[in-house]
Order: sequence, then C-alpha cells, then structure tokens
Amino acid sequence: MSRLPPLIALSYFEVAARTKSFAAAAKELNVTPAAISHQIKSLEEYLGVDLFVRHHRRVSLTPAARVALPELHEGFHILGRAVDKIRAYGEERLIVTVCAEPLFATKWIVPRLHRFYARCPDAEVRLQASLHTVDRLRDSVFGLADLKRAGIDVSVRLGYGNYADLEPQRLLSLDLVPICAPELAATVDGVDSLRGLPLLCDSTLTRINEPYGWKEWFKQQGCEIGTLRELRFGNGLLALEAAMAGQGVLLGSRDLHQAELGAGKLSVLFDRPLNCDQAYYVVSAGTGLERPIAGQFREWLLDEANMPSPGLASHAAQV
Repeated sequence: MSRLPPLIALSYFEVAARTKSFAAAAKELNVTPAAISHQIKSLEEYLGVDLFVRHHRRVSLTPAARVALPELHEGFHILGRAVDKIRAYGEERLIVTVCAEPLFATKWIVPRLHRFYARCPDAEVRLQASLHTVDRLRDSVFGLADLKRAGIDVSVRLGYGNYADLEPQRLLSLDLVPICAPELAATVDGVDSLRGLPLLCDSTLTRINEPYGWKEWFKQQGCEIGTLRELRFGNGLLALEAAMAGQGVLLGSRDLHQAELGAGKLSVLFDRPLNCDQAYYVVSAGTGLERPIAGQFREWLLDEANMPSPGLASHAAQV
C-alpha cells in the first residue's frame, strides 16, 4: 500500500482517462477542471511519467496511461463492490431471517413477535414458513452449509435435535391431544366413540420416518385400532381450520392451538397426550459465528418458551 499514490489522484485519473477529457471528468466528479488538472499533475510527478499529452482544448493518453487504464478501471470496480458489501452489511445488521414449520410460524412465533420488537425496536424479522424444516430422520442431514445456502439466520426445526455442526436448543415438546369444535365435543361419549368420527390428520407428522398419529394415540390408550376414518391435510394450518369448522377431531398441540383453546373455538376432548420423541428445536450457527441480531432472536425464542402459558379453561370431556 505504501507504493500506491493517493487514491483521489488515481480516481481522478481513471475518470479523465476513460472520458478523455478533463472537462467531462470534472462534470462527472462534480469538481472544477482545474482540480482535475492539479490532481493529475501531482500523480504524474509522483509516478515520474506523463499520463496525458496536452493539446489545444483536448488531451490524449500516453502509452503508460493506456496500458494501466484497464486494470485501474477493474480495480475501482472491485473496490466499489467491496464497499457495497460493507454498506449492505451495515444496513442489514438488524435484519434477521427466520424459517419454521408453517403451523409453528403462524401460531407460535407471529402472536409473540410484538414482544421481540419491544426488545429490539430497530430489528426487522423476515419470517418464512416451510415444511422443509421437518426432519425425516433421527440423524438430520441439515447442517451449517444448508443454513447459509438458504440465507437463514435462525431455523426452528421439528426433529430430534441431532445436528452435527449446529448448536440446537430444545424449544418446545410435541405433545398431542384430541381437540375439536365444542359442538362436536358435546357428541363424544368416551374414547371408543372417536372411531366413528372423522379424524383429522396433519400430514406434517407423516413426513417423519417414525410418524405419530391417531394409530399411535389409540394404541397408547390400550384401544383396538380397527378401521379409522382419517382425513389428511397438507399442513397443520389446514387441519386446524377443518377442526374449527367442526369437520372432525384433530390430534394437535395445546401449545400451538393456545389461542383457539383459550377463545373457546376448540376443546380438548381427553387430557391424554401422545408424547412424541420429536420436538421443536431452535438451530443457528451458534455463538461466534452468527450475527448479533440472530443471537438476540434465538435467545428471545428460548425466553418465550420458558414463559408460563396463560391459563386455559378446561374443555376436556369427562371419561
């Protein structure tokens, strides 16, 4: 760097050489032609070589200037890109990109976001919902390279918490109970009567190699499974809408359907949860690798998970 002349002189030369005019360079740089002439004269003295041949009302490049101009132009272009990256990093330092399974993103993260903004008022959360956050296998293939490739800062994944080069932290257990609209709940008379009703299924859980659903729930109750009338939906949000419309009984999470249960739109039929091995985990690059705003969002998620849930009126049917 000590061998380089002043950057301002080089930049004036690059523009003057490209436009082949001191007047045009002055206009582009919003300075006077005299300033251009002064900087180029200083540069020629510094380098010990002429860069321009001065004619009456025009200039032309010397061989030294012509041979240097392409690389100098490329160098300023590279410098410009580097500065843009620095500027973009500064502008986006408070943007955090988060991805979660659709039901979790909609019913757990979104209702709480106002508390994160109260904690970090200058932040901007870019929330994505994707079923690709559901792990099929106990040993997940999802890793740091996948996180970076997708441009994700923080991911909430439904799986077993096995991520080789990430730092997973358990966020929420997955405990499933039968829930349905209160009108339908009034018609239920014991566990056995469920087999005669439409049983709503969130297909998210069938993406896992060890699925948890109605067959597993009935087996846990010690009931014969027999023939079940299962209605499958592509994700938990669709299954939730069907349950609130009275179209059947859903095996769902109280934590994720907290608002609907609290408002009386859904009722827990039987307080007999199916405890799943899977859970929701928050994963990120971890301390030292993640941006500060990503770490703040991760810590906020964990704080929210540790907050006591608001009390819900009991809607469980007496068995």
